[in-house]
Amino acid sequence: MTTIERESMEFDVVIVGAGPAGLSAAIRLKQIDPDLNVVVLEKGSEVGAHILSGAVLDPSGLTALIPDWKEKGAPVRTEVHSDSFVVLGEGGSVRIPNWPMPRLMSNHGNYIVSMGNVCRWLAEQAEGMGVEIFPGMAASELVMDGDRVAGVVAGEMGKNPDGTPGPGYEPGMELRGKYVFIAEGVRGSLAKVLIEKYALSDGHEPQKFGIGMKEIWEIDPAKHKEGTVIHTMGWPLGKNAGGGSFIYHAENNQVFIGFVVHLNYANPYLYPYAEFQRFKHHPMVAELLAGGKRVAYGARAISEGGWQSIPKLTVPGAVLLGCSAGLVNVPRIKGNHNAMLSGIAAAEAAAAAIAAGREGDELTDYEAEVRSGPIARDLKRVRNVKPSWSRTGMIGSLMLGGADMWFANLFNRNLLGTWKHGKTDAAATGKAAKYKPIDYPKPDGKLSFDRLTNVAFSFTNHEESQPCHLKLKDPTIPIRVNLPEYAEPAQRYCPAGVYEVVEDASVPEGARFVINFQNCVHCKTCDIKDPSQNIVWTTPQGGDGPNYPNM
Repeated sequence: MTTIERESMEFDVVIVGAGPAGLSAAIRLKQIDPDLNVVVLEKGSEVGAHILSGAVLDPSGLTALIPDWKEKGAPVRTEVHSDSFVVLGEGGSVRIPNWPMPRLMSNHGNYIVSMGNVCRWLAEQAEGMGVEIFPGMAASELVMDGDRVAGVVAGEMGKNPDGTPGPGYEPGMELRGKYVFIAEGVRGSLAKVLIEKYALSDGHEPQKFGIGMKEIWEIDPAKHKEGTVIHTMGWPLGKNAGGGSFIYHAENNQVFIGFVVHLNYANPYLYPYAEFQRFKHHPMVAELLAGGKRVAYGARAISEGGWQSIPKLTVPGAVLLGCSAGLVNVPRIKGNHNAMLSGIAAAEAAAAAIAAGREGDELTDYEAEVRSGPIARDLKRVRNVKPSWSRTGMIGSLMLGGADMWFANLFNRNLLGTWKHGKTDAAATGKAAKYKPIDYPKPDGKLSFDRLTNVAFSFTNHEESQPCHLKLKDPTIPIRVNLPEYAEPAQRYCPAGVYEVVEDASVPEGARFVINFQNCVHCKTCDIKDPSQNIVWTTPQGGDGPNYPNM
């Protein structure tokens, strides 16, 4: 086997991912010591290209990082002034009054934002402080020095489809650091390697996930109510799956429409994307969108395990930040503030270690801060909402989870203790023989759209001559195992139409499993939900994937 020789660059801190966690870490490092040499690697074509979030932003993390963010022109302007929670039936809705909800559920004082644009602004602040940011640089593997993470390989490009170097092959570089921050977002490929290599999830509950899909619509100005936030649950999912939706009235007559499906659903015939499209035909939503136009679409996984699923966060030389660590508050549908706080905490621990002459050790002060500081206070109070929903359904979760949140809010401890999650989302998938296929209505092209049409509105592009970044551990499993046992759910759980089962009389099995990797929006759902855990999501070459404008 030929050893690839790469050039190497040395930094104090190497940060993988220009999301809110990674950029907050970079800024805080420079605030502490302007002489620190900090680099941020971003696999998207630009900062923000791969950022997708609701998002209603709790500004606590931003304020902790940059107290004068308003004066500095942060794109955080649309304050929430109307906040409602609605349970949908097929033809109607019931609003749940705000007063029975714990104070932590209120969105007043929060802001409707595009996190893509917030990250673009954070990148400007970081670069102004001397942080080097390299977009289009996918970090594809770890650089190890014995048991220590010493850096990452980034910028490898030009491979042939079979993985061999092509005529324009570039081997990439080793970017080495005294410490490496992994801030890739949900189910990041390097984070997954670290979690498995160092058994970081041992003693913790398995991480749980949802798939979140989002469209941006421009609507009739007469219907637009800037600052309005609506969350729903119930129809169309019913008992098929947990989840819900959000409707956020942003600036410029735009509305952010989102739909989340918890990935621990059992029925393999469930089609999350089709549920999202059906949701828009509810009278409440259809009336709002009538006469408007969809201008963007995207999807990404959401970490939902909460407090009990946070893995060990440190290994020699590296730490996990933000959604790579699973810091989302599920009932609040918020994780950006915790991502930023984690970046701040990691930066402070690393800066102190470097000042003391250390490098490559475990930043235990970072882990201690996450597990005892504001992130812990935010997540501990809501730790039983997700498992109670999984066990008792929507109504049970509203009652049990709500009571537990109230008790924790009042007495700083949970009435229910700490409930466990149990199975992984992949293991929760049931056998097809126990379920009936679900008949979904065809998209009408006005409110609802087929997947491939919508993927065009994610502005996704992958160089077709590169190797497929969606790897199968065993290429026979989709047709040999998943198709007969689970009706091959990859055809449905993928929100971008990447996976197909194509009838083919020329092969003994009578069908082929086709991977259209060019469609991939990097949501990672396949890596999470495949019942055989046969699909491994890896990074394509840098710059490829979605190009979200202002998600």
